[in-house]
Amino acid sequence: MSKIKSIRLPIEQELRDFEPYFKKSLKSDVPLLGTILNFLYRTKGKQLRPMFVFLSAKLHGETNEFSQLAACSVELLHSATLVHDDVVDESYERRGAFSINALWRNKLAVLVGDYILAKGLLLQLEHKKYNFLHLISRAVQDMSEGEILQVKKSRKLDIDEETYFEIIRKKTASLIATSMAIGAASVTEDPEIPEKMYRIGQNAGIAFQIKDDIFDYQEKGIIGKPTGNDIKEKKITLPLLHVLNNAESGEKRRILRLIKKKNKNREVVKELIQLVIDKGGIEYATEKMNEFKDKAVDALLDFPESEARTSLIELMNYITTRKK
Repeated sequence: MSKIKSIRLPIEQELRDFEPYFKKSLKSDVPLLGTILNFLYRTKGKQLRPMFVFLSAKLHGETNEFSQLAACSVELLHSATLVHDDVVDESYERRGAFSINALWRNKLAVLVGDYILAKGLLLQLEHKKYNFLHLISRAVQDMSEGEILQVKKSRKLDIDEETYFEIIRKKTASLIATSMAIGAASVTEDPEIPEKMYRIGQNAGIAFQIKDDIFDYQEKGIIGKPTGNDIKEKKITLPLLHVLNNAESGEKRRILRLIKKKNKNREVVKELIQLVIDKGGIEYATEKMNEFKDKAVDALLDFPESEARTSLIELMNYITTRKK
């Protein structure tokens, strides 16, 4: 049995029920929109965030219809942000297939992303789940701020470690944190439990993003995007940041100049990737990733032993050891 199948076992029924629930939420009577949404559904990923929702819910009670609503709300937000991200990053590939903007151009992609986001918010309002709406709205705010901060820093190339962690905490970790918080909120009225799960999810989400940043320095494009993509987009992530922090001033200026002026040059990108590998950037980022993952796991151990807790811990380990 694969690791991911083992993790899914306690919530297998919930995930099966989720498929038609999520697909129904993407329905539209507008023919073109329906076609695009159907394409989006067929190219969906592993649905890690619904797994976080259901496992967090099961850790604190029995899953219910609101757990399905919570998972759908999170996955709709995630889908909307992926569509928007591809427009912002001018990316024409997503999960080994063409992105929405590659097939239907930027204007339609932005509108589709807006539609998906609105569908999620309306679902929460229809069920009068205002606590869900608060959690999702906070995530939208954080993710937008994180994206804008990253764009600003990629222009000036003046990022430090504190800013890097602020960016990934807002841009990526906030949604995994929200997944765990909203899952707990679907089964308990205690406001302290969702906030505790949010903090656990935040640490897991930071570890998840560091792993993604490490992938960018792998020799093979094993996650469906070109090796060195962050360098090409002038994004300085933790592996390269470690090298810059430990470089002599002259070498640091040279690296930044290459990123600013020659970031599209294949040989320059290859040189920078090798520099990060040689100077221990991967090892440093891996160490930091495991620190955040261990914080999340340690906090989970405060809860009673259960299948859900075991699967959540396995999921934390999976996101830091995955191959893609």
